[in-house]
Amino acid sequence: MNHEEKVADLSLRLLGRAYDQLDGGEQRVILAIAERAPTSRSPDGGDDDADPSQTSFGERLADRVAAIGGSWGFIIGFAIVLFAWMLINSKALEGLGLSFDPFPFIFLNLMLSMLAAIQAPVIMMSQNRQAAKDRLTEKLDYEINLRAELEIMRLHEKLDQMRFHELRDKVEELCERLDRRG
Repeated sequence: MNHEEKVADLSLRLLGRAYDQLDGGEQRVILAIAERAPTSRSPDGGDDDADPSQTSFGERLADRVAAIGGSWGFIIGFAIVLFAWMLINSKALEGLGLSFDPFPFIFLNLMLSMLAAIQAPVIMMSQNRQAAKDRLTEKLDYEINLRAELEIMRLHEKLDQMRFHELRDKVEELCERLDRRG
């Protein structure tokens, strides 16, 4: 049986469909089974370590901003800066002439609005990239699970065949005993 026939036979036996009717993931699994090759692969494209040269500067920056902006260090540091800003611009320090943004803190509100306007889309870009990675990981997990299920089915078939042959041999042996006695 050549390779193509083996692949077609596996496809029909294990999935009940012709090889050309399978989707890409199912075809990869059937080929891996036929070639006795591993199914698992990294979602990063092959290596365990993602190649930083494959991502653009903007993507790496978005990931970094999201990592920093979503950390406790950033939240605590930002709270300290806001508290210091309000303290410096409060009525207590107004007499010393250190105040540059009095009580309604209009300049502070402008800065916070600009920060939010810039940070939100950057974080969304990072989340979109992570969602794409998650979809790829889910697809790869499906292929591995399908491979495991199909391999278990093949093992069951082999065990059933072994049992069948064992039982057939025992029946033949019993028939021979009965013929000798009989």
